[in-house]
Amino acid sequence: MSNRAKSPGFTLIEVLVAMLVFGLAALALIRLQGAGIRGTAAVDSATVAQIVARNVAVEAMTDPRPPAAGRSEGVEVNAGRRWRWVREVRPTGNASILRIDVRVADPSGTTWGRLMVVRPPDAGA
Repeated sequence: MSNRAKSPGFTLIEVLVAMLVFGLAALALIRLQGAGIRGTAAVDSATVAQIVARNVAVEAMTDPRPPAAGRSEGVEVNAGRRWRWVREVRPTGNASILRIDVRVADPSGTTWGRLMVVRPPDAGA
């Protein structure tokens, strides 16, 4: 028999196991938070790029003169960031109706937004 009295409480091994479980749970929560932040940043970039694409398309739609067929490029600043846009104008089966494709990318070249609109013959008038 042991001379030590049985005292209430946790043993050292129980405390270490509890700390290990708590640490693993905390690490999982930190990784989850990081994934959420990355997802939010991607949604923000896609939303702003889509706004830029719409701005470029609306310019082409509301200009009194139809845009020239072919490719044009430019840079627009929106939400404090530079966005590179490419607009491609192509005729459709009807020569007076134009198809306008807009692609928007960030400075690294990652495409975040795309938009296709059709300019009818009386647009911009």
